[in-house]
Amino acid sequence: MTSLHLHELSKHYGAVTAVDRVSLHAQAGSRVAIVGPSGSGKTTLLRMIAGFEYPDSGSISLNGASLAAEGRALPAHLRGIGYVAQDGALFPHLTVADNIGFGLQIKGPARQARIAELLDMVALEQSMLPRWPHELSGGQQQRVALARALAQQPRLMLLDEPFSALDTGLRAAMRKLVARLLGEAGITAVLVTHDQAEALSFADQLAVMRRGRLIQAGTPQQLYSQPADEATALFLGEALILPAQIHAGKARCALGEIAVNDSQFNGEARIMLRPEQLLLQSDSASGQQPQVRVMECDFSGHDSLLSLQLPDQQTVQLRTSSWSIPAHGSMVGLAVQGRAHLLHA
Repeated sequence: MTSLHLHELSKHYGAVTAVDRVSLHAQAGSRVAIVGPSGSGKTTLLRMIAGFEYPDSGSISLNGASLAAEGRALPAHLRGIGYVAQDGALFPHLTVADNIGFGLQIKGPARQARIAELLDMVALEQSMLPRWPHELSGGQQQRVALARALAQQPRLMLLDEPFSALDTGLRAAMRKLVARLLGEAGITAVLVTHDQAEALSFADQLAVMRRGRLIQAGTPQQLYSQPADEATALFLGEALILPAQIHAGKARCALGEIAVNDSQFNGEARIMLRPEQLLLQSDSASGQQPQVRVMECDFSGHDSLLSLQLPDQQTVQLRTSSWSIPAHGSMVGLAVQGRAHLLHA
């Protein structure tokens, strides 16, 4: 059964279309990440699911029950949805214990036991219960906010860039913790983020938005290797885009002849390769591989970032082991792994 179903959802602010006929399905227990540049409509979409904003048209349903349709919408507090904001949004006048317990209907020892259980779930010590929000670090505040959201046993958890204020190491740890907790509880989750790497690692399903529209949705692997268009390809990571002549599943381009993932199309097109598909070849092993010139080398210890000039003068960056770095200005062979992706748009 589909847990969350958005159908033709639209939202306007005057003459500005923030969300334009977006349809999206999320299976029960899955993790969906919505990504896109600023102004793409992803936060507005999340706020409509939460009930903070109402759609102008379209519908939202959760586990078969309507949340918004035909001008009618269920208030946010009746939707059974958890929400974790970017800054945690803890109540500054309440202790950690009271923040976590906010909204719990149980009283007495059972309430205290539930609060202690939730604190333990998010890997915080019991000694933090009497503390105030301003006495916590950013990561601790986010964990308390997550515990407060989990306390309501939500059917759906919405995460609005909850890791963006944390440092890199803590972000990764929090992301793993949240994914594990939601998975163990079987809670469907929707994450909005501008961090592509975060979305790719967190989600079962990835949705890319641009100018209020849903451009593409699918597994992270599908979108990374087979983006719908050039803009999506570049948004999701580094990519080498080359003009090519396509015939019988082969592309003739600046790198020679490369297999493509479409055997039906013939004619002029553009193809995409991810940098990790490119391999440097030594002089003795380069053989018939196209030769590229090493223009720059950014040494980073265990690996280095090379800037390589292709035969058509285009420059591509390639991260490689620092064990044997080619000299500046030298010519090296460049081999391609796998097939190039044919960009139809």
